[in-house]
Amino acid sequence: MESTIKLYSLKPVELKSYAYAFLFIAGNLVLPQLCHLLPLGGQMLLPIYFFTLIAAYKYGFFTGLLTAIASPLVNHALFGMPGTEMMTIILIKSALLAIAASYMAQQTKQIKIQNLLAIVVFYQGIGMIAEFLLTGSFTAAMQDIRLGLPGILFQLVGGYFCLKALRNL
Repeated sequence: MESTIKLYSLKPVELKSYAYAFLFIAGNLVLPQLCHLLPLGGQMLLPIYFFTLIAAYKYGFFTGLLTAIASPLVNHALFGMPGTEMMTIILIKSALLAIAASYMAQQTKQIKIQNLLAIVVFYQGIGMIAEFLLTGSFTAAMQDIRLGLPGILFQLVGGYFCLKALRNL
């Protein structure tokens, strides 16, 4: 399952960078609110990362990183989620996701499940190490794997189909 994709590498001086980031940040505001309607929905579905993956893969590093950093901060300011105690690790994982997704897209210029899997393994793996170093808790570091497997699968499958839908735009 592979497909080529029309990619962009939007720069900080381009208005499009901010317009697309705004749309993806809005998605990262709405999706977590919907997921939090379910018990443990945020921890299971990891919604704050979904549109960051799409933004970075399709529109490049700057748009992805802007989405990655602004989404948790705006969510916290508006809704108190993620909680202050989780903010640092979510920002780290979000930034790692933006880096990995934009790099993978530029290197391969294709949409493949394997590419998305490599991105998720990278950001979750390095993110777990960072979380363990910050908290000293192996259990906390493993939470995204232990509880968040449905969210990881959503990132892989949903991300694949969303990118395919956007591939020629």
